[in-house]
Amino acid sequence: MVKLNKIYTKTGDKGDTGLGDGSRVRKYDLRVAAYGTVDETNAVIGIVRLHSKGSVDAALARIQNDLFDLGADLCTPESEGEDKETALRISDAQVERLENEIDVLNARLKPLNSFILPGGGAVAAFLHLARTVSRRAERQMVKLAEKEKVNPAALRYINRLSDFLFVLGRHANDDGAADILWKPGQNL
Repeated sequence: MVKLNKIYTKTGDKGDTGLGDGSRVRKYDLRVAAYGTVDETNAVIGIVRLHSKGSVDAALARIQNDLFDLGADLCTPESEGEDKETALRISDAQVERLENEIDVLNARLKPLNSFILPGGGAVAAFLHLARTVSRRAERQMVKLAEKEKVNPAALRYINRLSDFLFVLGRHANDDGAADILWKPGQNL
C-alpha cells in the first residue's frame, strides 16, 4: 500500500528521482519520460471525466486506475527472479478488456471514409487530446523498450488505449453523427 506522509522529500533537488526498485536516475531518463507521459494522459482523462457520465465515465475511471498500474509497471524496472505474483505489471486481461470495449463501441459506429478532426463536443475534443497524449506516451515507451526491458502487455495496453479513446470520442459525438470530417485540400 502506498503511504505518503510528506509530499516533498528534497531528494530530487539535484535532478534525479527514485524508481520503484530504489535505484536513482536523472529526471529526463527515458523511463521517467514514459511514466510521466502516462501520468499526463491520466490527467487529461481526469478533465474528460468532468464532462462525462454513465458508462463513459465508468470506463474512464477504470482506465485511470489502469494508468496508475501502468505507471507503477514502468517505474519499476523488470529484474531477473522478480516475483511475478507481487510485481505490479499490466496484464493481458487489462489489454483484452480494452479490446472488448473497443469492439462493443465500434460496432455501433458507421465506418469512416475520411479522417476526423478533433472536436464535435467537449467530451470528444478532450478524448482526442487524451488520445494524442497517450500516443506520445506510447512513443516514449517504445523508445525505452529499445534500450531496456518493458512489459510487452504494457506496450499493447498503451497502443489499445489510444484506439479506445478514438472510438470513445466518436461514441461521445452522438455515435459519430457529430464527427467533423477532414476535407483534404479544402483551403488551398
